[in-house]
Amino acid sequence: MLEYLRNAAEKPLAKFLITLLAFSFVGWGVAEWIFGNFAGDNTLIHVGNGEITYQQFSMERNREMAAMSREEQRAVYTDPIVADQLAARVLSNLTTQRMAENRADDLGFAVSDARIAREIRSFPEFQENGQFSTYLFDYVLNNSGYTEAQFAAILRSQVLRSMVLGAVSAPMDVPAFAVRAAYNARYATRDIEYATIEYDDFKVANPSDEQLRSFYAQNPRIVPEFRTISYVLVPADMSKPDEYDAAYETAIKVEDDIIAGETFESTAKKHNAKYVALKPFSVDKRPNDEILTDKMIATLFDMDAGLESEMIETPRGFVIARVDNIAPEHAQEFESVKKDLVADWKRAEQKKQAYVRANEILVDLNKDGKFVGKKSAANVSRASGAPVAVLNAAFNNPVETNTIVPGDKAFYVLRVNGEKMPSVDTKKMDALTKELKDASSRALMDDYNSFLVREYPVRINEKVYKRVFAK
Repeated sequence: MLEYLRNAAEKPLAKFLITLLAFSFVGWGVAEWIFGNFAGDNTLIHVGNGEITYQQFSMERNREMAAMSREEQRAVYTDPIVADQLAARVLSNLTTQRMAENRADDLGFAVSDARIAREIRSFPEFQENGQFSTYLFDYVLNNSGYTEAQFAAILRSQVLRSMVLGAVSAPMDVPAFAVRAAYNARYATRDIEYATIEYDDFKVANPSDEQLRSFYAQNPRIVPEFRTISYVLVPADMSKPDEYDAAYETAIKVEDDIIAGETFESTAKKHNAKYVALKPFSVDKRPNDEILTDKMIATLFDMDAGLESEMIETPRGFVIARVDNIAPEHAQEFESVKKDLVADWKRAEQKKQAYVRANEILVDLNKDGKFVGKKSAANVSRASGAPVAVLNAAFNNPVETNTIVPGDKAFYVLRVNGEKMPSVDTKKMDALTKELKDASSRALMDDYNSFLVREYPVRINEKVYKRVFAK
């Protein structure tokens, strides 16, 4: 067998097998490290009455990685975000598969051994010169970590899933009237008239202190909560069991010394760890520090001042953090923001006066059809022919509507005069038909997935999940 592997080393199938074999060994090693020879519970997720174990997750992840290019594999190992995305995708696929299997059981679906045998014989990887090869079948399975029973179980699961989800994933027909209605809504044009009342056309004097105070009472300037954080990091490559164990032992000593009253800085120096003291920051304006993930920020902003966190696992090592000080959220003093308020007050007054003028124009338009300052625009589409705010209002209101439309720099008085239906463009109609079919299929699949989630609720085994995916 080894001689065969050497001779076929450059063949695509052999490369696939070698890669899959390598990742299988990696997966088994990590699983043994995590669970201690699989002692105890290793269920990651419960799906209804079924479960997804770490071994299932590891095998599926290894299978996906074996099909990746070297660059993609390198990204998984070096970029925590890419690794998390892969793990999330694998768990999502396994969860969907488990729900489908549960549904198949409830519906009484079954897959015969003869069906599985036909599926196996159809695999190109198991064929030689167009014929099924027992040798290739045994060779592939032996070197990829699968037993015949495991491989047959995977195939049976895939067939059951197709039986459950096949009907709802089939292409859907969309009625012709629905396609035409969507086509008309998308490509129709309208004839409009509108007048523009710019805010900057209105001159406003400087406000008095009383006016500013009143304005500030309605529009206070809020300073968000700021926290001062420090932490000790015991660095380690957490993907390597030896480094993980050594760092864990050091982190326990660090934790013990801190509990005994030693400072973070002296403790870090004593154990060759990293001490970091951060300047005050808010949730929205955090320092550029790779330790401060969203999960870490949520933990730190949920702690009381003067308290230390428990030992936290991160991709960079073990962290013990402390909230040194909390500056609560508060409104700024009026005097400190008085100068900055002037421009905001003036803008607000300009908008008030612009609205009054727009309302006067609208009243005259509704009363006797007089439209001061109007600009006519024929055949405007949803995307061009007038300011965006005007276009949105023109197509969201019925024909012969008169209304005021707010914009970023002006108010608009709008009249929708008429609508023109588009002529049929075959290419556009075909593209829209396909788009609506795809959207309908996705909506049906989403609805069915929602049903499966309700029927077979997903529950995470927090103890095992945190052990595997702790950050």
